[in-house]
Amino acid sequence: MKRFHVHVGVADLDASIAFYSGLFGAEPTVTKADYAKWMLEDPRINFAISCKDGAAKGIEHIGLQVESAGDLAEVYGRLANAKGPVIEEGATTCCYAKSEKSWIADPDGVIWEAFLTEGESTVYGESPDFAPLASAHASDMACCAPKVAAPAAKAGCC
Repeated sequence: MKRFHVHVGVADLDASIAFYSGLFGAEPTVTKADYAKWMLEDPRINFAISCKDGAAKGIEHIGLQVESAGDLAEVYGRLANAKGPVIEEGATTCCYAKSEKSWIADPDGVIWEAFLTEGESTVYGESPDFAPLASAHASDMACCAPKVAAPAAKAGCC
């Protein structure tokens, strides 16, 4: 089974947690000083927000989270069929989780990730350089997303 994933950069984590908790009718399943995540069943989504210095505000990336290695292989096959450059990140730590993941960008530069979460982490994690995806939709400070030129104006965080 697959779960849709959306990661949004926010300026004020507490205000955003209050907003999204009201919108979803649920508190986050994970809350850190710079990050929150809701694992919802209705709608079936992994919705995450983060507040990192210099990170782009708004949608940072979207993706598909899978529940098994077989599902991940299926989605990886779909990435290959999409005919775009694929970044095979492999095992990584991102957003306080250990995952296996790959990345692709659609023709307009929207970043997609495909991933299998394999456990929790005590650290936020770092992003490798994903310049080959050449996305204009993610900042160089975005969580787990390709590093590209930062926007001209950077908002404060948290």
